[in-house]
Amino acid sequence: MQLSDAVQTRIIDLCNKQNITLNKLATNSGLSFSTIFSIFYGKSKSPRLSTLLHICEGFNIELTDFFDDPVFDDVEEDE
Repeated sequence: MQLSDAVQTRIIDLCNKQNITLNKLATNSGLSFSTIFSIFYGKSKSPRLSTLLHICEGFNIELTDFFDDPVFDDVEEDE
């Protein structure tokens, strides 16, 4: 799985687990909806680590918790 796909999958999973929409995630994260949208729909293949940190804050989790998921076990660099 490509890294960007793994990030998208993890965001979907966390949204489903916490029952929040992408719009609510953007609000909780202090990020624009377009930023979340770009990551979620693959327009942004390499989000900055600081952006992922804000997303984690929106989920109320640590950055390590975001990456501590089997979806990241066999990721490949995006081409």
